Amino acid sequence: MTRIEFFFNVDNKLLKVASLADSAVKKGRKLMLFTQDEQSSIAIERYMWTQPAIGFLPHCRPEHALAGQTPVIVDWMGEKLVHDDVLVNFKSEHPPFFSRFRRLIELVGLDVEEKVAARQRFRFYRDRGYEIKSFDVSGNAL
Repeated sequence: MTRIEFFFNVDNKLLKVASLADSAVKKGRKLMLFTQDEQSSIAIERYMWTQPAIGFLPHCRPEHALAGQTPVIVDWMGEKLVHDDVLVNFKSEHPPFFSRFRRLIELVGLDVEEKVAARQRFRFYRDRGYEIKSFDVSGNAL
């Protein structure tokens, strides 16, 4: 069953996803970053070219010829799923294919509307019997 983790009060999602991706890649894991739209994908890809500061996180789109060997896939459509290891969701709704992944990470920012949508996703997963871990990255209690 998919392990689900919510990271709440993330003030900089790009920094957080780069940190998670760097850690995961060092452990030999593969990630799919499921973004809101093409512009979000472009922004994440640009950021990944600068992270970490003295390197970059290897990434590409799912249709790239080397997608099968690349540890981080950036996509907004979800039509070509290259692996099933870790899925990081940036969309406001749950990914329809999340259950095929070993782990799902939900990053929730500081915006009130974003938190409302995250609570709906949380209930969706919980009501289907998924065990969910929550982390408040602001340092304050939930």
